[in-house]
Amino acid sequence: MKETGRKVIAQNRRARHDYSVLDEYEAGVALLGTEVKSLRLGRASLVDAFATVDDGEVWLRGLHIPEYTQGSWTNHEPRRVRKLLLHRGEIDRLIGKIREGGLSLVPLSLYFAEGKVKCELALARGKKAYDKRTDLAKRDAQREIQRAFGRAAKGRVREMRR
Repeated sequence: MKETGRKVIAQNRRARHDYSVLDEYEAGVALLGTEVKSLRLGRASLVDAFATVDDGEVWLRGLHIPEYTQGSWTNHEPRRVRKLLLHRGEIDRLIGKIREGGLSLVPLSLYFAEGKVKCELALARGKKAYDKRTDLAKRDAQREIQRAFGRAAKGRVREMRR
């Protein structure tokens, strides 16, 4: 029976905090058998991961997939460089945008889609410290507004009951 839907394996939560995402891509990941088995157990870390374009190919570096515990001598290296599978047009577009300068390729999440391992890749620009502070301030203000609306709604509900 084939898997359907999307099962998230790992997410890079710091990426959206440290970078402003300009564009997102879905890429397949070329993996070894023991890597897939380890991922099926939900074991992976995108903490230090990033992608590079070398010789017209996109490579995922720093992704940590721990060794498969039941693996034998055929086990994989946990932090090896893995190839990302994208269409030629997408790769050419990425190369053009990265050459403009100041842009990075950052993996946002790793997941299973219809039984295949996919990586959500973001073309992103690094945020400065003051950008991060303004984003935090906006998020806190939005949260406070939602709380105020919630309190007001609860207050109205009590008045209607009387």
